[in-house]
Amino acid sequence: MKQEKVIRSAGVVGSFTTLSRALGLVRDVVMAGFFGTSLSMSAFVVAFTIPNLFRRLFGEGALSAAFVPGFVETRRNVGDGAAWAVARRVITLIVLLLLCFVLAGELVISLLPDVVALSAKNLLILRLLSIMLPYMLFICLAALSMAILNSFGHFAVPAATPCVLNVVWVLATLIFLPFMHGPLESKIFVVAWAILVAGVAQLFFQYPMLRRFGYQPGLSFDFSDARVRRVLMLMGPAAVGMALTQFNVLVDRALAAWVGAWAPAALYFSERLIYFPLGICGTALGTVLLPVFSRHAADGQFLTINSTINQSLRTLLFLMIPSAVGLGLLAQPIIESIYQWREFTAESTWFTAVALQCYAPGLIVFSLSKVFVPAFFALQDTRTPVRVGMATVLLNLLANLIFILTLPVRYKHAGIALATVLAETGYAVALAWILQRRIGSPGWPRIFRSLGKVLLISGLMGVVVWFGARWIPEWLATMGSLSEKFRQIATVGGSILIAVPVYLLLALVVRCEELQFLLAAMRRRAK
Repeated sequence: MKQEKVIRSAGVVGSFTTLSRALGLVRDVVMAGFFGTSLSMSAFVVAFTIPNLFRRLFGEGALSAAFVPGFVETRRNVGDGAAWAVARRVITLIVLLLLCFVLAGELVISLLPDVVALSAKNLLILRLLSIMLPYMLFICLAALSMAILNSFGHFAVPAATPCVLNVVWVLATLIFLPFMHGPLESKIFVVAWAILVAGVAQLFFQYPMLRRFGYQPGLSFDFSDARVRRVLMLMGPAAVGMALTQFNVLVDRALAAWVGAWAPAALYFSERLIYFPLGICGTALGTVLLPVFSRHAADGQFLTINSTINQSLRTLLFLMIPSAVGLGLLAQPIIESIYQWREFTAESTWFTAVALQCYAPGLIVFSLSKVFVPAFFALQDTRTPVRVGMATVLLNLLANLIFILTLPVRYKHAGIALATVLAETGYAVALAWILQRRIGSPGWPRIFRSLGKVLLISGLMGVVVWFGARWIPEWLATMGSLSEKFRQIATVGGSILIAVPVYLLLALVVRCEELQFLLAAMRRRAK
């Protein structure tokens, strides 16, 4: 796949991911209005972390990383029939494994309150987790289906699948919650049941396209296939590595719950804003790169891998750095305009804005990992990210403890966000250094030249945004009786409308190659 096609394919994924993120934003606005940064919302965030952990561990993480390279190689060397046979055996194995996890988890949840005295908050978390735990079975199978379709070079349906979750979530919330009376603790269960239904829907959303590419439904219990054993051997280290990353997330959630009842919810809402541009660009490109790198690695084309890494890194830096600057400078007005209504108060806005300002620089390093990790997985090396991940866990935990013990109470949750960014920075740098030793340099001088230009024009854009965010509200104040929400939205929208053309104009002035490359890829896609 040529570099332009990689970017165009990432554009397809990014387009659907944009739709999904937009629906996710609607979902978050609805959740903010009904639950704010309440104890119910924080309990839901902690409970939902567990099934999400397994989704990323088995679905989008370790299993996809272990399965895709072998599936691609089998298709190329043996044929589609053999590849689908391997897929059915892996699917059967995952169903059995996850069923065991779900049943064991439900048993522990039912027995735990009889063994340990739990607070009302922890009991609420367990009750929500009991409903959402089976979600991980369906969403992991859906994620594996997405990986299979990506292996065939089909990215549209997999990229559209997350929209199903958001649609079901929003509809259930808007249809049922307005007519419910009682405390928030009772209303949050509607959301938990909606997530379970959405997991089933996402799995069956994949089915027609899988059949089109040759999938025949059924289970296969022949696990003696060497290719299946190879998947398991690769999945083991990758699972440990993903578990380490998700352990960081779990620790962050637990520490946030300890810091204050509002902290997990504030971190959740700020993270969601980070995931918006990250999903559109970073995750979309990472989704495309795994099968692309796998094909290059199967053919021994390491120079092509390095060339693709070079172009991908420069493109991501060109897009992510100004996004991080904008999110950091506009954190307060962005959160006011999006989330602040009903239960989401001005205090909720302040807590969330502080966390977002600490998360904003992470937008850059989070996206870089989306390039380096698929390269290791394509080389069928799932051990190196594990070793680096172990150090990342320790770094994250150490930074968390330092910030929590030293920062004032109202800023402790922001320290958790900053610790995550520092740990992920170390992770990305270490992976880049090891990968260079493995397959050679991706062309760092060219990357750093681009980085210097992007930092310069992003800084100049930031100055314009800073003045604009202060001038626009003053100008709106002279226009008479406008609603507060309109002023908030106009401030954010006006600042963005100023920032984007300024950034693009500066990119033309300093001759950023990435702008020309993106424009060329878009023109070819239009044809």
